[in-house]
Amino acid sequence: MYTSFEHKNKVHIPVLKEEVLDAMNLKAGDKVVDATLGLGGHAKEILKAIGKSGHLYAFEQDERNLKVAKENLKDFTDQVTYFHYNFASLKTCLSDANQPCVNAVFFDLGLSSPHVDDPARGFSFRSVGPLDMRFDQRRKLTASEIVNKWSEDKLVQIFSKYGEERMSKTVAREIVSRRKDKPFETTVDLADFIKYIKRNLHEKKDPATQIFQALRIAVNNEMVVLADALVQAIDAVCAGGRVVAISYHSLEDRIVKNVFRDLSRDLEDPNEPFIHKVIREKQVSVLTKKPIEPSAKEVSENPRARSAKMRVVEKE
Repeated sequence: MYTSFEHKNKVHIPVLKEEVLDAMNLKAGDKVVDATLGLGGHAKEILKAIGKSGHLYAFEQDERNLKVAKENLKDFTDQVTYFHYNFASLKTCLSDANQPCVNAVFFDLGLSSPHVDDPARGFSFRSVGPLDMRFDQRRKLTASEIVNKWSEDKLVQIFSKYGEERMSKTVAREIVSRRKDKPFETTVDLADFIKYIKRNLHEKKDPATQIFQALRIAVNNEMVVLADALVQAIDAVCAGGRVVAISYHSLEDRIVKNVFRDLSRDLEDPNEPFIHKVIREKQVSVLTKKPIEPSAKEVSENPRARSAKMRVVEKE
């Protein structure tokens, strides 16, 4: 049995707070999407910027985070429409809300503190918890099912693709061998096993870091959903509107960078190489040639901001 967890501070320290507000170019009366509400840290700053005549459409797939965010934003109740959905439903929800376009969409792709700090959610390898890792508890797939039931080939694929794990084949093979006698039940059980497998390596990170990252991404289908949501966000902003995304690891940043880059160029018909027939005109301008990163001062005050990278595009 895993004890319930109450997030002590119930607040979210917004990463790159001033840089985000500057990048979004907000003004009074704007309509904005916070695609990753979390505990509402960025949302509160956005609501202050757009004033009482503005409106925020907030997406949060974690029920507990949503409850805390609503409490943190209780002074802005009439200015917020909440959606207990992943940002994959962005355009559908805006359509249902009769909002044809918005002035800005914001993504903060970091893992929220309650997820990391609560052992019962199974995200952390530093405390004993179930192999869960679901952001949305309504989903069926858990990390336990992946670790204990997926084929060796599929494990190799996700460890390599989502964790960029150099020892993906070895780790997958040993996991499959061990689970025949004793299935993996807890986060620490799996983490300790990975550490044993990689005992002869000298890595700066905890040996389990990349495997746990890969499992979390696979459980929540994060990479596929992110690419689609970024396209939806660009479709959803009005002309001159902006999409701002903060990522925290190379896979996410690569997806953000590639989606923004691809939609900042005309798409030419590959079947007409000599005519340069444009089948889709550029949709955005990239405003960040290089990603914006937190200052040393911010990192010292909020260590979880250290790997943050922010990219921004403006709709044509």
